[in-house]
Amino acid sequence: MRRHKSFNTEGELRDYLRSMAPAHAYHSAAYYNHPRAPTMQEKDWLGADLIFDLDADHLPGKFSTYGEMLANVKVEIIRLIDQFLLDDLGFREKDLDIVFSGSRGYHVHVRDERVRGLKGPDRREIVDYLLGTGLDLEHVITRSTAIVEGQKGAKTAGVWRIREFTDSGGYGWNRRLAHYIANQLEETGRRDDKTAKEFLKQYGLDSRTAGMVLKKIRDPDILNRIRDQGLIELSGNIERFLKNMLSGTIDQFRVDVAGKTDEPVTADIKRLIRLPGSLHGGSSLRVTPLTRTQLETFNPLEDAIVFSDDLVRVLVTRPAEVELKGKIYRISEGAGTLPESVAMFLMCRGSAEYEP
Repeated sequence: MRRHKSFNTEGELRDYLRSMAPAHAYHSAAYYNHPRAPTMQEKDWLGADLIFDLDADHLPGKFSTYGEMLANVKVEIIRLIDQFLLDDLGFREKDLDIVFSGSRGYHVHVRDERVRGLKGPDRREIVDYLLGTGLDLEHVITRSTAIVEGQKGAKTAGVWRIREFTDSGGYGWNRRLAHYIANQLEETGRRDDKTAKEFLKQYGLDSRTAGMVLKKIRDPDILNRIRDQGLIELSGNIERFLKNMLSGTIDQFRVDVAGKTDEPVTADIKRLIRLPGSLHGGSSLRVTPLTRTQLETFNPLEDAIVFSDDLVRVLVTRPAEVELKGKIYRISEGAGTLPESVAMFLMCRGSAEYEP
């Protein structure tokens, strides 16, 4: 590791990297008065960007291919950016630097001066919000009455009212909960009568009550009131069903809709993070800076490749399967020639050696 380096210009940095060709290059997310000082205390910390780091390790389940893994990570980073950073937290798109990490995920650098001075515990609060830590239904839902419109006109009914809903709808975790409940009910209503009633019985409903609940949750007006107004009509013993259902699924709800991120990275005020524009020494792919618009169509296995298709000779030391540029290469051990981009990927993974 070569640390405590600083450069006055981008040209100085480029010359330094060319002179020693590192396998990996990082920069500090923090700002210092004296960045090249040999100790952290002497550097004089001024602040740090807020960093979100998401890769495949933070996602549930397993993926059959590298491409499938990267596609799923991209879906989650877009959700993190759009739903949490831009919508809930109100950051501006121009203050977000989005970067493909060069291997298994993405980084988002929030360069907003309003958060630059936040210390570790403050940043931890942001992580807790993303993860839904401490989410308590008793503080999100109240029981009251409301006038609801039905096929037979308006009536007063007992309802669960999800807090923080206005005429324009809800926001944040309250809106997520409303959509989650509506989606769960809608999914149950799609089942055939016998299967749906058996499903409802596991939440303590008898056959007659299960039939009443099923009729209610198949009413699109009821589902729309949940999504748009945060109102859940409680007639037909829906309240009992919902309490039992949510008590068993609230943890899964948080897992399903939470913002995924590497928690220690976001809370760290002196973090080292990969240098955009450098090459990842474990994949040979470019650590690629992106705008939100570019992210939409970005394909790492096409757009982050910098090496050519010229053939080079290598010794493959262990069999491998490589997916690059829309092709899948199934490679066995032994000497042979491969496209430069594939050879570099294998060498960075420790599966091949260059043969001049």
